[in-house]
Amino acid sequence: MSKAIIVALREVRTYLQDKADLAFSLLLPIGIFALMYGAFGGQDLFHGTAYIVNEDGNGKFATMLLERLEALESLDVEQLTPAEADRKLNRSDLRMVVIIPEGFSDSLTAGKTASLVFKQRGNGGDEGQIVASLVRGVVEEIEQELQVQAQVKTLAPSGIPAARIETTVEKFLARDRQSPIVAIKEIPVGNSRPDPVKQFMPGIITMFVLFAVTLTAQTIVEERRKGTLERLLTTRLSTGQLFIGKFLASLGRGFVQTLILLVLAGIVFRVFTPLSFVQAVVIALVFAAAAGVIGLIIGSVARTPDQATWMAVFITMFMTMLGGTFFTVSRGSVLYILGKLSLNTYANDAFKGLIVRGDSLADMGLELGVLIGVVAIGLVLSRVLFRAVPGGR
Repeated sequence: MSKAIIVALREVRTYLQDKADLAFSLLLPIGIFALMYGAFGGQDLFHGTAYIVNEDGNGKFATMLLERLEALESLDVEQLTPAEADRKLNRSDLRMVVIIPEGFSDSLTAGKTASLVFKQRGNGGDEGQIVASLVRGVVEEIEQELQVQAQVKTLAPSGIPAARIETTVEKFLARDRQSPIVAIKEIPVGNSRPDPVKQFMPGIITMFVLFAVTLTAQTIVEERRKGTLERLLTTRLSTGQLFIGKFLASLGRGFVQTLILLVLAGIVFRVFTPLSFVQAVVIALVFAAAAGVIGLIIGSVARTPDQATWMAVFITMFMTMLGGTFFTVSRGSVLYILGKLSLNTYANDAFKGLIVRGDSLADMGLELGVLIGVVAIGLVLSRVLFRAVPGGR
């Protein structure tokens, strides 16, 4: 057994020193995950940009409107000059611009009507219409505050300075904005948009672990063809020890890759608690072992490195597509039934149960049982098929 462990450690060390293998095993899945996260985003609610042309300068109410808009979490504010706004509208870079006209604040201060200008191409687009609605909401809020101040000044006893009335009213209005009498609470109903991190991370990890581990079958075929395995047998290493060493090496590579990806996911996206991370490591170890025996079987039956590569690619793509890696397979469908043949189905379900639903290992009896069963049966089958010498055992 010690000789088998030495063989395994040597191959794992070689794997860690091979920059090409590391780039494929680690950087590629991380890059694909980053692209998916960027494409799907993490926002469920609207978030847009209000493009403002402020011709009123430092007017009191123009400044107030801009501050209120900037305070909205769903809105960014970008100010443009009139020339920039016209150029972007003419080039269709923008669909709508809000213009605060000159004298806007003076008109409101004098109690006169003041208007904003919505300059747009066509209907302003979906985002433009939502932005316009948000701007109108803030304008109506300011208008209501002005009406309250006007009414209080009318009803207040004579002799009270107007500035004092305005300050007092503003204080109460500010308090109401901070703690409104009627608050809005959002309650999601049904299936909300899934978190892309939790949705895609398990599939990406299992896909690349399976792909990388099964591709080690190519190495076994190449070493057998060149006589490397046969020479190892001359070092008092038995065929059984060589087989165990290859299995442990495959397990080690897959486990190291999964562990690094889990650590990065935990640090960057904070999807694990200390306990759930330990449980994720256990799932990763079992899945890496199952993927390892698949690689050994491929390496045992393939005659050339090209055959090993194509067999590994086919099996990986088959298990990935049917294992619910990037889309949900409907229950009862043909794909759902075929998906029961995929290792990824059980590994993905285990990871998702842990990350999304907060399950524990005790809740994953079926998933872990299937993976452990594959390891046991696969070890027996691959040992029967394994040969160190072409045409031999």
